[in-house]
Amino acid sequence: MTSSEGRHHHRPMLPGDRAIEASSGSVDPAELAEAADRAATLLVRGAHDSTDVGVADRLLHLADTEGIETIAEVWASSPGDSLAGCLWRLYLLRSWVYADPEGVARQYDAGRARAQVARVVAGVADPPGPEDLKAMIDQVLRGIAESDFADVLFRAAAFARVVAAGRADQPGVSDEQVSRMLALAEQLEAAGHAELSHGLA
Repeated sequence: MTSSEGRHHHRPMLPGDRAIEASSGSVDPAELAEAADRAATLLVRGAHDSTDVGVADRLLHLADTEGIETIAEVWASSPGDSLAGCLWRLYLLRSWVYADPEGVARQYDAGRARAQVARVVAGVADPPGPEDLKAMIDQVLRGIAESDFADVLFRAAAFARVVAAGRADQPGVSDEQVSRMLALAEQLEAAGHAELSHGLA
């Protein structure tokens, strides 16, 4: 994503708050990265420990209320083995499913036979329809507040792996697109293992 000169930068939001536009001027990349990490930690760890039943819904719709571009500005440059990087990848995946549920359903359906184990882990209806996929990805993101974060990452990784397998058979899909989806699956899976072993930060 590119940003034009003079455009206001968005600082990370606290859970439930809208992003507050910063005053014009340059932002220290190190400070922005530190703030992004703090916000991700508040969202993931705070949501899991919260007794507020509405937290899962607010997390689920964060990209809708704040905008995927705002989330990208905050977290897109974060490494895949960080909470911030994982959140970016999860919201990116949800945004993609909602933007083209029919196309995603075709790719997922094509990949089921090639990635049997991943298909089971992903937990999508069989056969998968567009609404089934949207429900699945929403359930995955709700898991940030309602279940173990490693499970969230493993389910998202399995879903991406099935899609990557299915993309290989789809007309008009490039090798690069297949590789990108497979890389996303591998990053999420590696992050899941890191979360289990020492906890992501």
